[in-house]
Amino acid sequence: MSDHATQRRIIDATPQQCFDVVTDFERYPDWVPDVKSATILEQDKQGRGGDVTFRAASIGRSTTYTLRYYYGSNPLRIAWRQIEGDITRKIEGEYEFVPVEEGTKTEVAYHLAVDLAILIPGFVKRRAESRIVRAALEDLSSRVESVFAS
Repeated sequence: MSDHATQRRIIDATPQQCFDVVTDFERYPDWVPDVKSATILEQDKQGRGGDVTFRAASIGRSTTYTLRYYYGSNPLRIAWRQIEGDITRKIEGEYEFVPVEEGTKTEVAYHLAVDLAILIPGFVKRRAESRIVRAALEDLSSRVESVFAS
């Protein structure tokens, strides 16, 4: 059974600026502390990352997983699904970028569902899940605001 989490945050940047940071996969190690490397394996027709392999620290150990990214027709949303992983059976998620304050700020919704292949106590999973989702939005906010500071 997968654990799901969703959080929202207002970021002082446009939706396009948020999207640009999120889709710059190879720079994730610069701003996502647990990500040690990110390699784009395949790109879509627009040159965006399609399949991306990550090496990350997780639950006190190193993990490697490959995500397939989906962009669809809504440019303010990006979703992903795991196609390969060593300690996870499933990783699915989505960022949604909604303009607020006349488009000068963005409400970012982050959805994540994870199913681990290893057994760990429920309270440890819930603590890790909360930290991952909170950190994802905090780290994104810091990165976007530092890259696009006016």
